[in-house]
Amino acid sequence: MSLEIKICGLSTAETLEASLSAGADMVGMVFFAPSPRHVDLATAASLGAQARGRAQIVALTVDADDATLAAIIDALRPDMLQLHGRESVERVSAIRARFGLPVMKALGIASAEDLAALAAYEEVADRLLLDAKPPKGATLPGGNGVAFDWNLIAGLDPARPFMLSGGLDPENVADAVRLIHPPGLDVSSGVERGPGIKDPSRIEAFLRAARAAEAQGSSAPTGDTAPGSAPTPPSPARETSPS
Repeated sequence: MSLEIKICGLSTAETLEASLSAGADMVGMVFFAPSPRHVDLATAASLGAQARGRAQIVALTVDADDATLAAIIDALRPDMLQLHGRESVERVSAIRARFGLPVMKALGIASAEDLAALAAYEEVADRLLLDAKPPKGATLPGGNGVAFDWNLIAGLDPARPFMLSGGLDPENVADAVRLIHPPGLDVSSGVERGPGIKDPSRIEAFLRAARAAEAQGSSAPTGDTAPGSAPTPPSPARETSPS
């Protein structure tokens, strides 16, 4: 199965087109008002029409109620729902059953103990997204531009496919692919020039670097990342960029 790449937090026709033209498999729109990447329903409808049939469309929500989810689905007509809040196993199962759409559940990872939650969510979600836990003091659940220790999931073979997220950017994504061999990658702040402002050149560079690393099929990290080490940290300018 080839590597699936998702560009998340898209909010303009220009950056969506850049993602689609560069070969993104999934495009994500954020529905969370505190985020600089939040889109309203009218914008979502327009972006959905632009992307439909060219990539999978993902709606990211954070602890949304059923009425909110219904309005998002009606406007965007997504292929998948991404639940990026504190949704319980029971809530994930209920959303999947009620709306009849595949569900991706984001789980925060900071230590090996956090991997224990995977088993329960694998039973109810179609896909898992393994993201870095928000830094202390962060007010938003994702897109903070920080990475967890990728060695924690090296060799991971969960029952459901997963996407690696958190702190990825064009400079370190090749190391992530070679070390983890993830089924999927999710990037947001790592392809921005400012909070919520996607950079088409960084989107293209990210996809190009990830595809090249996949094609090489090597397990040895390159650049400044030594075998067994933590990933190259994202630049400080992106570390506080919320989801």
